[in-house]
Amino acid sequence: MARFNLSPGGALTYLRSLAPEREIFLRTGGQVRFLKITTRFQWMAALSVLAVLLLWAFGTVSLLWSQANIALERSSLASDRAAVATREAKVSAYQRSVDDIASDIEARQDAIEEIMRANLGTAPAGAAVVGPDEAGQGRPAAAVGKPLSALSPEAARLEALQREQAALEARLTQAAQTRLARVEQAIRSFGLNPTKLSAPRRGQGGPFIPAGAAVASDEGLRNLATLLTRLSVMEAALASIPSGRPTAAPMETSSYGYRRDPFVGSLAFHSGIDFPGRHGQPILAAAPGKISYVGARQGYGNVVEVDHGKGLMTRYAHLSGYAVRPGQKVKRGQTIARMGSTGRSTGTHLHFEVRVNGAAVNPRPFLEARQDVLEVQQLAKRRVADGYRG
Repeated sequence: MARFNLSPGGALTYLRSLAPEREIFLRTGGQVRFLKITTRFQWMAALSVLAVLLLWAFGTVSLLWSQANIALERSSLASDRAAVATREAKVSAYQRSVDDIASDIEARQDAIEEIMRANLGTAPAGAAVVGPDEAGQGRPAAAVGKPLSALSPEAARLEALQREQAALEARLTQAAQTRLARVEQAIRSFGLNPTKLSAPRRGQGGPFIPAGAAVASDEGLRNLATLLTRLSVMEAALASIPSGRPTAAPMETSSYGYRRDPFVGSLAFHSGIDFPGRHGQPILAAAPGKISYVGARQGYGNVVEVDHGKGLMTRYAHLSGYAVRPGQKVKRGQTIARMGSTGRSTGTHLHFEVRVNGAAVNPRPFLEARQDVLEVQQLAKRRVADGYRG
C-alpha cells in the first residue's frame, strides 16, 4: 500500500491505491468474459453508500430529536395542567371558605335578631348588617375568624363587615347593661329586691328546644342572650309593680304601720293605707294584672285582689260593689270596684294593700314614686307590650 503523501498528486495516488481497478472474469458456456471495475466506480459506490448511511443517521437523529421534543412538550403540558389543577383547587377551597364564612355570618346575624325578638319583642332597628352588594345580591355581614387573603376584595369586605357586627354586638350589650341598671334601680326605689323578683318561679315547663348552633358555640352571643333575658325579666317585673293611685282621693286617713285600733283602742298593726271618699266612688287597678279573688274576707268586708305577677298582689277592701270577675285581666287605672264601708270599717273608705310573696309591705313607696322612676317604668311597660305583640 502506498504511503500517504500530503501533496495533491500524492493524495490522488493514495486514493487510487485504496481502490485499484479490478477485473472480474466470468466463464459462461465455454466463453470467458471479464468485468472491469474502475477506481472511479468503486469510489462512486462507496460515496453512495456513505451518503445513504449519512442520510439514515440524520433521519434517525432527527426522529430522536423530534421524539425528545414531543416528550418535553408533553411533560411541560402535564406540569401546566397540574399547576392549573392546583390553582383551581385553591380557588375552590377559597370559595368554600368564603361560603362557609357567609353561612356563619348569616347564622350569627339571625341569632342576634332572634335573641332580640325573643327578649325584647323586636329586632334591633338599623342593626341588620346583611345587605346587597354592588351586584345587588345578598352578601354576608361579617367574618367570624376564618383566615382569608388580605389582598382579596372579598376578604376585605368580610373583615369590614365583621367589625360592624362586632360593634353592633358591643352596642347592644352596652345599651342592655345601661337599661338593666336603670330598671333595677327603679325596682329598688319601690323597696323591692331585683334579685328576688328575677328568681325563677314554680310552674315552669315546655318542650326542650336547644339553642341554635351560632348561639351555643359563641360565648359573646350566649352572654348577650343571658343579659337580654335578665333585662326582659326585670322590665316585666318593673311593669308589674303597682304605682298608680287606687282612687282619686287626695289624702290617706290612716297610714301603714302601728296605730290605735278604732274599735278597741289598743295598739294594732295596720297592713295598708286608707283612702277616704264617697260611697260608690270608682276604685282603680294600681297596675296591670289578673283578678285573683273577688268576694268577702273576714275583717276586710268585700275585697278585690289583683295578681300582678312576680309575687306582687294588691288588695282593695271595704268595697260596696264589684266591676270585675275572677280571672279577668285588667289594665292600670281600670275600674275594678266601688268604694264602700263593708267589713270592719267605721265609715266609707278604701283599704289598699300591697303584698309581696304574701307579706304586706308599705304601699307608700309605690304611690309616691319619683317621676324619673315612673318614666323608666312606663318605658318598661311599652317594651313588655311590644314584646307581647311581637
